[in-house]
Amino acid sequence: MDDYDLIIRDGEIFDGSGGSSYRGDVGICDGLIAAVGEQLKGTAAEEIDAAGSMVTPGFVDVHTHYDGQATWDAHLNPSSNLGATTVVMGNCGVGFAPCRPADRDVLVKLMEGVEEIPGTAMAEGLPWTWESFPEFLDELDGKPRDIDVAALLPHGPLRVYVMGERGVNREPANDEDVARMRELLAEGLDAGAVGFSTSRTLVHLSSTGDHVPTYQAATSELKQLGEVLSGEQGHVMQFISDWEDPEEEFSILRETSARTGARGTFTLIQVDAEQLGVNVAAATWREQLERLERAQEDGLDIRGQVISRPIGIMMGHTASMSSFYRRPGFLALEGLPWDEKMARLADPDVKAKILSEVNDNPHVFVQLLVSNYHMFYPMEEPIEYLPAKEDSVAARAEREGRDPQEWLYDYLLGNDGRNLIYIPVVNADEGVIPELLAHPHTVSALGDGGAHVGSICDTSSNIYLLTKWVREKGVFDLAQGIRMLTRQPAELYSLNDRGLIAPGMKADINIIDFDRLQLRTPHIVHDLPAGGMRFLQNADGLLATLVAGRVIYRNGEATGALPGRLVRGRQQPAAA
Repeated sequence: MDDYDLIIRDGEIFDGSGGSSYRGDVGICDGLIAAVGEQLKGTAAEEIDAAGSMVTPGFVDVHTHYDGQATWDAHLNPSSNLGATTVVMGNCGVGFAPCRPADRDVLVKLMEGVEEIPGTAMAEGLPWTWESFPEFLDELDGKPRDIDVAALLPHGPLRVYVMGERGVNREPANDEDVARMRELLAEGLDAGAVGFSTSRTLVHLSSTGDHVPTYQAATSELKQLGEVLSGEQGHVMQFISDWEDPEEEFSILRETSARTGARGTFTLIQVDAEQLGVNVAAATWREQLERLERAQEDGLDIRGQVISRPIGIMMGHTASMSSFYRRPGFLALEGLPWDEKMARLADPDVKAKILSEVNDNPHVFVQLLVSNYHMFYPMEEPIEYLPAKEDSVAARAEREGRDPQEWLYDYLLGNDGRNLIYIPVVNADEGVIPELLAHPHTVSALGDGGAHVGSICDTSSNIYLLTKWVREKGVFDLAQGIRMLTRQPAELYSLNDRGLIAPGMKADINIIDFDRLQLRTPHIVHDLPAGGMRFLQNADGLLATLVAGRVIYRNGEATGALPGRLVRGRQQPAAA
């Protein structure tokens, strides 16, 4: 009988603690790390030669929106194919439980608008075998998948379930409403929800154009719901806001943490409001860091979620939107075969007509950005998410003595109409990102896996942290970078059995050729239910990803193994 199920031999081990790496072997039994050391003795049913490669814990991604995809897809890419082994979903107050049958369409429209997931895909893909949140967790628990999932209970469905149309219309909750929401939240937490999420931002709109049910919900409502959380159980309140009244908003997180010991976490980004031409982000990122520091000094565990690169939108003919996609001349070509459509768009008369028009009812992203050509960048390999100003559409058009709109039109027709434009919207200042990442009270997150499927593919920001800020810029050493992607986010959600290579820990592991690690250009696939499209992204240099000791990806290809499970609540390592 073999001593181990699998041994990873002779790798450079970055264990997730942030300490120095060392060369050694990792022995795995029953889905757990059984031993770590030099030249482990014993046999195994399988061995992996990791000589010359990094061995790290699997990445933990705490900000995703796989709430729908996890019910119909066994493969949670573009996370699992990019090294993530655990994801947290249910963020930003949107999700699908609790839900009465009569409200299903409301929640689909919320998710379609807020997270840009096609409503047709959700209508066909969601099995709707649940009404309560515990039943939703049971559905997730019974579905085979490649990686582990944990779920927050979202405020939006909770409000709609309790208040019905009054909740949809954002009416104030009465005492009876709040009491019932507290009961259901407690029920969901007891069933295994890792916390509670809400949204208070103008940017989040239903596909009907209406504000989400949680927008401007009373501070008192949120504080009373926060009282249900438990620090002892490892619960987290996740929060996104425009911070119009920063102190008032932050008090929700402060009081929740002070009363319950639960952790608070919120989206922390840098926004150049002047560049965008909008009035947002009343609280600057530096002010927010100061609030974090004061909270921590007061014994309150509140952490900002930051991303390692700009949150950027992709536009083009293959994407869900472009600068021209809602103009009458463009809409008139809808339904044509691809080649014919591209040929018609290249026709000078059609081009002139479209260039003279404006978009009819465009997405808010297009409304804000349609003519900001200084923020538009051709997306070309090697991919650079912090491009130089001289590479913008505005700069290129000026050098060629052309109108930037016309230049953009022609560019998008290139590569058989598959060229893409990248628009860095927030965190576009290179100097800001390392400071945000390095802060002791922030966590690397915000990749939004499963969301914005036709315009954003930021899940690969995990890998970008390693290639940009570690390898290229040298801002962080490799051990620090690995810790930011593994142990640090795992600890935020009390997933204490992962994110570290040590005996007794879950055997979620990446094997990486760091010299070859490189992101590829996002590409469109049509594999959502009802033939819906989405962006996926691949990376070179990811040699293998293991979940519970089983290889789920080798060199970017899925093996078919589906060891992932639902994570219910706080987790602890097994006795070593």
